[in-house]
Amino acid sequence: MRDDILKSLIEVNGTKLLLIILDGLSGIPDATGKTELETAFKENMDRLAKTNDLGYMVPVATGITPGSGPGHLSVFGYDPFEYQIGRGILESLGLGIKVDDKTVTARCNFATVDKEGKIIDRRAGRISTDNNKRLVSILNQNIKEISGHKVEFYSGKEHRFVTIVRGVDGNAFVNDTDPQVTDTKPLKAEPFGPNSEECANIINRIFEKSMDILKDETKANAILFRGISKIPIIESFYEKYRLKSACIATYPMYKGLASLVGMDVLDTKDSLNEQVKSLKNNFNNYDFFFFHVKKTDSFGEDGDFNSKVKVIEEFDKIIPEILSLNFDVIAITADHSTPSVMKAHSYHYVPLLFINRFPRPVDVNGFSEKESLKGSIGKIYSKELMSLMLAASLRLKKFGA
Repeated sequence: MRDDILKSLIEVNGTKLLLIILDGLSGIPDATGKTELETAFKENMDRLAKTNDLGYMVPVATGITPGSGPGHLSVFGYDPFEYQIGRGILESLGLGIKVDDKTVTARCNFATVDKEGKIIDRRAGRISTDNNKRLVSILNQNIKEISGHKVEFYSGKEHRFVTIVRGVDGNAFVNDTDPQVTDTKPLKAEPFGPNSEECANIINRIFEKSMDILKDETKANAILFRGISKIPIIESFYEKYRLKSACIATYPMYKGLASLVGMDVLDTKDSLNEQVKSLKNNFNNYDFFFFHVKKTDSFGEDGDFNSKVKVIEEFDKIIPEILSLNFDVIAITADHSTPSVMKAHSYHYVPLLFINRFPRPVDVNGFSEKESLKGSIGKIYSKELMSLMLAASLRLKKFGA
């Protein structure tokens, strides 16, 4: 009902909207008593916080630690409980892999296991992308088919890659084999929904074969399956908001998520400056841009507090160039928290810096987790952010008489 009402209120105009996701941005204090965001020297964001609106968002639901897929879907305004989308399909679409309704996808990690088969490193030391490509080539040469189903492997970045299984008629309700912790063996794939036994059996057979193929590797001698899934049916971003939208991201999964909801994925190189260049070059072609920064999350998961701080500082330096484009609304936030102290995603709220033409600023010291609690926006759920962006860009009519 709420979505139908929102659609009825939408007006199309020439305003420009920018959503910036600093992946895993927020944290909890380390031994210094400060978070990464509080520690970083970020004069531009701090200045903007004093003249615009601050708030804080619950990514999915209170107490729920979200994965990247649910976290981003929620920020895009989709209920992640209604649209439970596997990471495999997102990574596959992000790599431009063609899939159909009989394609099973999995987002995989190369991992390191000891002689007993227990996991030492879930990311194989974040091996180089070149090494990743070498290993994927070996897998493709040695595993071409399982039980009459064609199997394909595609390189991602660092330790990440995608496994594709073609021609599966049944469902793909199968658990991850990644236990999310070390010093234990990978999990066995098991069906948790109807008509998924065949998919689980295929995943287990691929794992068994891969262990033999990779046994002589010093680091990446095992694979972990995550987000085993098929392509879902989902309403497009344009249908939902009447916004012509584009994605500027460097990692396949986020490109895949944007592609899934119908955003155009723009070409960009890895650096923040190159991402801004893509934003500038395409500014006149779209109403809405999704701008993704990955390394805040990566360093958080690695427990590398100082490197995460540096990414925040590097991002802050490009803000003047972004502001020069004169967006009507800019939201700077996160999909979830990744505290370096925890080395993982967490359930904590995320701060929101909301730059717009109609602010109600309050007395704050800058942009941080603590300061966001003082802001005029207060607490919202991530899935409500798009409504706020539409309102501030005057794209929503009055509701009722």
